[in-house]
Amino acid sequence: MKILVPIKRVVDYNVKVRVKADNSGIELANVKMSVNPFDEIAIEEAVRLKEAGKATEVIAVSIGPEKAQEQLRTAMAIGADRAILVQTDAPIDLGGVEPLAVAKTLKALVDKESPDLVIMGKQSIDDDSNQTGQMLSALLGWAQGTFASKLELGDGNLKVTREVDGGLETLELKTPAIITTDLRLNEPRYAKLPDIMKAKKKELEVLAAEDLGVDYTPRLSIVKVEEPPTRQGGGKVADVDELIDKLKNEAKVLS
Repeated sequence: MKILVPIKRVVDYNVKVRVKADNSGIELANVKMSVNPFDEIAIEEAVRLKEAGKATEVIAVSIGPEKAQEQLRTAMAIGADRAILVQTDAPIDLGGVEPLAVAKTLKALVDKESPDLVIMGKQSIDDDSNQTGQMLSALLGWAQGTFASKLELGDGNLKVTREVDGGLETLELKTPAIITTDLRLNEPRYAKLPDIMKAKKKELEVLAAEDLGVDYTPRLSIVKVEEPPTRQGGGKVADVDELIDKLKNEAKVLS
């Protein structure tokens, strides 16, 4: 079994995101970039399946600038066997490569590599779209198990426990399939120094975006990006009557 794991280069989750001075987007200059946390979970799950003897190869793929090779090397240090970078200079923050274009790119890579399973994060922490996995499933005509918190791989099928509003739901899918990972699926490992050194020697193929015939021209345009309004301080009231008056006439939450 071959597993394809898409990953995204995003601003590290520990970094405080800042808006550009001209309000055109997010400030990325001199900002630490990392693998999207949900994608780290996907890599970990794929590697665990390989270590259990249920998968033969794990391929990490990404779309982004040349610097995204760093995140692919991280994926290979965790345990991916090789990597593919679809290189593009399109911006990766708001207004950059949109979910549909990502899904079309991944479909082209699936057609090229013929994996049995695609495991990916349910969403990225920058745009929070939660669309790519579902779109890829539709483009390929494959079964999908989204928000997976548990994955059990059988012979030609798999059981996916997914988190829904009402609790947990278990699906049985036939492969090939698309799985999107939730937080409780596993705890990603830290890459050890020997594995980081080995990852530098693993194969990393670089493709041009135009080679796959996908148009990255955005369908949406960002008009303006602003910081959220500063939270105002609270106030004290003398009694219940004054509180009710303020809720009615100032906050407008009571009628």
